[in-house]
Amino acid sequence: MPDFRDPQFLLDHIRHTMAFYHPRAIDPRGGFFHFFRDDGSVYDTMTRHLVSSTRFIFNYAMAYRRFGDAAYSQAVQHGLAFLRDRHRNASTGGYAWLLDGGRIADATNHCYGLAFVLLAYAHASMAGVEMARAWIGETFDLMERNFWSPASGLYADEAAADWSAVSPYRGQNANMHACEAMLAAFDATGQTRYLDRAAKLARNITVRQAALADGLVWEHYHADWSVDWDYNRHDKTNIFRPWGYQPGHLAEWAKLLLILERHADRLGDAQWLAPRAAELFDAAMKHAWDDEHGGLVYGFAPDGSLCDGDKYFWVQAESLAAAALLAKRTGDEKSPAGKTDYHTMGACYEVLNVAGT
Repeated sequence: MPDFRDPQFLLDHIRHTMAFYHPRAIDPRGGFFHFFRDDGSVYDTMTRHLVSSTRFIFNYAMAYRRFGDAAYSQAVQHGLAFLRDRHRNASTGGYAWLLDGGRIADATNHCYGLAFVLLAYAHASMAGVEMARAWIGETFDLMERNFWSPASGLYADEAAADWSAVSPYRGQNANMHACEAMLAAFDATGQTRYLDRAAKLARNITVRQAALADGLVWEHYHADWSVDWDYNRHDKTNIFRPWGYQPGHLAEWAKLLLILERHADRLGDAQWLAPRAAELFDAAMKHAWDDEHGGLVYGFAPDGSLCDGDKYFWVQAESLAAAALLAKRTGDEKSPAGKTDYHTMGACYEVLNVAGT
């Protein structure tokens, strides 16, 4: 097995992953290609998803900050131009969810998507793209106007292209990635409103909402934030809204809580963060670890039985990062963890942070 604690291994893995995408992912006409075969050939040159468009910006920004390759910086700016010119609607401020060549295939506004837009701008700003700093505030304000609910202290999930209607569906996933994006926005700007929002999202999902779902993070809710136990129960095809408890999200929240704790001196109450992170991670290991083959399975039901025994790369990546953060924070060694590759490279960077490299 590779030594996941070895900074050189982690850096080599990042380099190897970036070498798969760069420069073949760059579409000279604008943006990035999103669909690759194992040999690296592009099999769909037309379809562009907002989440992948933004995650490529994250990948290139992080790589530029780590390795200093000017080509990575140029790729960040290339991706930002496509995000602003093609995904963003200058009239409404919204971002198209899906593009197909020269047309918008789905103009629905998703908070999940905006969370990644905010993350992309934050990391682009930290990678030296000065104009991206203003877009951080612009995106936060857009989310504030159209998705934020002061009463619930959480974001709604989905709105019409013209913002005329908001779906009654509520989900934790958009709020989790909003928390991640707020932490990055704080790192990029130093503005406490982003850190405060990250802390509010973290407590409201992992403590308040979890209390409604046996102490764990359920994915789906009604408009009043009561638990919707049946949403997508019989649909395993929805990768953004799967049914069941998601061990990968339990691990991801554990990671985010410990990243939030780094700013304990700025938070009014941070004592709950590390214990809660350990509880969520331990629950993921208890219910989803595969003793025979290793790694975490994808989902388990409220009664503890497996509802999806498949293995997904991002789940292992998030558990790796969470395990490293918890090991440093608590001194305890956790069980080991076994494509834009946003999750995998992001996990490597977090472990490198733990290693102080």
